[in-house]
Amino acid sequence: MALIAGVTLAALTGCSSDEPADEKASPSAPAASDPAPVPTVTESVSGDEAAQAEAISVYGAYWRQMQVLYADPDADTGTLKQFAVAEALVGAQQDIKRMRDANQVITGKVMVGDQTVTKADLDRKVPKVFLSSCLDITKWNVLDAKTRKPVSLPATRLTKYTVESTVEKWPQGWRVVRDRPTEKAC
Repeated sequence: MALIAGVTLAALTGCSSDEPADEKASPSAPAASDPAPVPTVTESVSGDEAAQAEAISVYGAYWRQMQVLYADPDADTGTLKQFAVAEALVGAQQDIKRMRDANQVITGKVMVGDQTVTKADLDRKVPKVFLSSCLDITKWNVLDAKTRKPVSLPATRLTKYTVESTVEKWPQGWRVVRDRPTEKAC
């Protein structure tokens, strides 16, 4: 099964309500690779600026962890709970399962650039930050997990595209709740 249009990861979708959705927690074994640390912002900036910077930082850490999980077919996807919840978590775990079921891994680096806060709603029970980013997967290589040979992909697939995301501040910290790829090149 070939991966199409920005690798199946572009299928990460979700939605968010005013209240956090229940995390579908399940006991997880330690990951083969340690997850990226959940970042914090300690600079002397206003509360709103710090919140927005932390949301952006967690979003970048989410993609660094996705990179680890795509590269290691045995890594525990439970580590994503440090970065994602609700629909984003479920979508990411399903996407990784599809990759593994197709016997594929991804090596290389993902780049998340041009991160822009498009809206911040911080004066609510569950503060939200809406982001627009450019996801660059040009350095990713989709390989057969056993042979390590490249998987054939469409030449016309987008490898740099805009992603619109929602990050919320949950009791455990900032978490990605929605990560929607667009069909817009960046």
